[in-house]
This record gives sequence, C-alpha cells and structure tokens, in this order.
Amino acid sequence: MPPIEVGPARAITAISAAIARKAGSDTTPGANGVAAQKSAAPASTGPVATSTVIDPGQAPVDADRVAEIRKAVENGTYPILPTRIADAMIAAGIMLRSAKA
Repeated sequence: MPPIEVGPARAITAISAAIARKAGSDTTPGANGVAAQKSAAPASTGPVATSTVIDPGQAPVDADRVAEIRKAVENGTYPILPTRIADAMIAAGIMLRSAKA
C-alpha cells in the first residue's frame, strides 16, 4: 500500500474568502481534483409550521400612560431624577447577578 502524504500542518485560522467563494459555486472540486456537480437541494415541502402554544400575545402596554409620558417629555415637565435612575441601574445589575431561586 502506498504511503499517505498529508503535507504541512497549518494553524487554525479564519476561513479564506477564496475557499468560501469556491464552495458557493455550482461545482465543487472532488478529492481527485475533478469537478463534481452539486446535488440539487430538496424542494421545500411548504411553509414552516408554527404553534400558538408559546405565543406570548400582545405586550401589556398602557397606551394612555405612554401618551402622557410622551407629552410630558415634549413639554419638558417629565421629572428626570439622576439618583432614581442610578438606583434602578444598580438594582438591575444586582438582580442579574443574583442566583435564581
């Protein structure tokens, strides 16, 4: 049996764009260097089936409250309190890091 020649080992790096372009063409070189035709992808059997089991539905948004806040921001009367904002950001960070029960 003839010896198998592997060639030099290369470091693992990002894929070459030239290789990706070759792979996207209609023909792909085979192991012996002869171009082989790609097999056609199977035809789609239809749209993807979806389920309403995990559908969360509409988000609970109070449209009146949103309109009220937008109006206050436009008028410049919406109270922006940096200490409350900072406290909420710190509390959110602590909640994200805490162990779930």
